[in-house]
Amino acid sequence: MFKKVVLLTAAAATLLSGGAQAQDKPILNASYDIAREVFAAINPKFQAQWKAQTGQDLKIDQSFAGTSRQAQDIIQGKKVDTVTFNQVTDIDILAQRGLVNKDWRKAFPNNASPYYSTMAFLVRKGNPKNIKSWDDLVRDDVKLVFPNPKTSGNARYTYLGAWLYANEKFKGDPVQTKQFVGKLLRNVVNFPTGGRGATVAFAQNNQGDALLTFESEVINIAKSDEFKAGGYEVVTPPVSVLAEFPVAVVDKVVDEKGTRKVATAYLNYQYSREIQLLLTTFNYRVHHPDVAKVVADRYPKVRLIDPVKVLGTWDQIQAAHFASGAILDQLMGQRN
Repeated sequence: MFKKVVLLTAAAATLLSGGAQAQDKPILNASYDIAREVFAAINPKFQAQWKAQTGQDLKIDQSFAGTSRQAQDIIQGKKVDTVTFNQVTDIDILAQRGLVNKDWRKAFPNNASPYYSTMAFLVRKGNPKNIKSWDDLVRDDVKLVFPNPKTSGNARYTYLGAWLYANEKFKGDPVQTKQFVGKLLRNVVNFPTGGRGATVAFAQNNQGDALLTFESEVINIAKSDEFKAGGYEVVTPPVSVLAEFPVAVVDKVVDEKGTRKVATAYLNYQYSREIQLLLTTFNYRVHHPDVAKVVADRYPKVRLIDPVKVLGTWDQIQAAHFASGAILDQLMGQRN
């Protein structure tokens, strides 16, 4: 009897071992708040490709939140394999803590940004406040909704878009530029922690005259069945900020888990023609030359300003604008 039990146990162990080998280690991707639908579309495609190439089943877990919050969670020990963020500074913070290699921008094409967007405005049916550009957002009769720049990379791009516009308008005068952005911040009636919360505040709770968020999100909301009845209109200003969506492998985690190969393949897959074309269905702008040519007429003409070409490196931008006690904190403190 004892021999039979041993034999059965050994056989069961062999079966379990074989099953484990067919199942690859799961990976966790941390992304920005409004990326749920995007990765719900990307992940099954990559899982199918990985299965075809390796014979292994792959589980991809997802986390969504403002990217600054995501970065803090990773610093505090959350075991994230890859980050697909919307703000360079939030990956730089991980690099400074030794979680991501300092040369992460060189690991993937286009400064590790598979796609990009800009900031646009969603206004109510008929555009009753006649909002057309950044100048209209600082009028006394206009109220705004966008996420909190302290927790959301999305909102930092809105802040930078306003700053870069004002910097040009006032020919680099820092006092007038600061006054302009301060007035825009004082017009905000709600600062949710992330982009999806801002959408809910504007479209469901009827707050504000304009929602400021990524152009891709603005178009998605206006076209969605959920919000189409509201008759919302999209306004893309003629001048706005280049908003990149950087990605990185969290080196410390993948080396601990042994998931570097699959994590790297997952991020590289986002540069493939198939996924670049998929991203345009979510109204992101892409780098793939063939795809970009096919969809060129889909997007409004807008002059995009790269923040680093005007304001210095992202480290300098972070220190001047977003660090504790820097310009953003000063302006937020003047809102009341």
